[in-house]
Amino acid sequence: MEPTLSLARRLWQAIEPLHAVVYFHPDPAAAAKEVGLKGWWMGYFAGRFGPLGPIGPEAATAMAYRLSPALVARALPDAWHLASPEKILATRVEAVGTALAAVLPDAAKQVETVATLLSEALVGCWFEGRPLAAGWAGLATALPEDPYSRLWTLTSVLREHRGDGHVLAAVALGLHGLDASVTHVATGVMRREMLQKNRGWSDEEWDGSVRRLQASGYLDTDGRLTRSGGALRRQLEDTTDRLAAGPIEQVGPLGIEKIIGLAAPLSRRLIDEKIVPVPNPIGVPRP
Repeated sequence: MEPTLSLARRLWQAIEPLHAVVYFHPDPAAAAKEVGLKGWWMGYFAGRFGPLGPIGPEAATAMAYRLSPALVARALPDAWHLASPEKILATRVEAVGTALAAVLPDAAKQVETVATLLSEALVGCWFEGRPLAAGWAGLATALPEDPYSRLWTLTSVLREHRGDGHVLAAVALGLHGLDASVTHVATGVMRREMLQKNRGWSDEEWDGSVRRLQASGYLDTDGRLTRSGGALRRQLEDTTDRLAAGPIEQVGPLGIEKIIGLAAPLSRRLIDEKIVPVPNPIGVPRP
């Protein structure tokens, strides 16, 4: 029997594909190229961390957590010499709004309703210790008029709020970013080939994490989770959900169910129309 998912996790599954369009639709990458950025990863890092200004690779690596420091350093700070954070963000938000509108042209009213509900839920977010979410929340104080761009901006705040909480939970458990990815693969829900390549880790780095986790008793000799490793992963996911509970407390379970009921069909369309692939490195399933 499948475990009952928390409301916090169900909310994430319902809205994450709406955010993830920025990573898989060609328009945002093309927009980044048009402002002078070089390569997909430079657009990713500059677009994701742009709300915090022209930060360096050290701070970005700390927040990116599961991504290789070498991957970050190839993009930042060079991106800021090619275009300002303000220009990058404005172009990115417009491009992803246009992309969503192209895929969901008949859903403008539904998109607007979900955006309104997410604005209410966002009031419950707790930003202490969550720098990336706080940066994106700053953008939410002056939301775009276009409902698709507005929805995407709000989903970005909420997913980074959850993501920052996940980092806090993992660090508290003593997991390095690579260790968190290795234990994720060890659950069996994600393939090493997909996650290792996407996150920019070498075989040597990955295998070193495996040995470290085996020595700690979290992985067995075949690289699978031990009983202790399984308990660690459950604690990580449960704490992540608990730290993401602010929006649920703000609008209540019925309010969150309403958001899920409206957002999940939109996300399913993005997946069914092959805009957001499943499986994916983010780990979000079809809601």
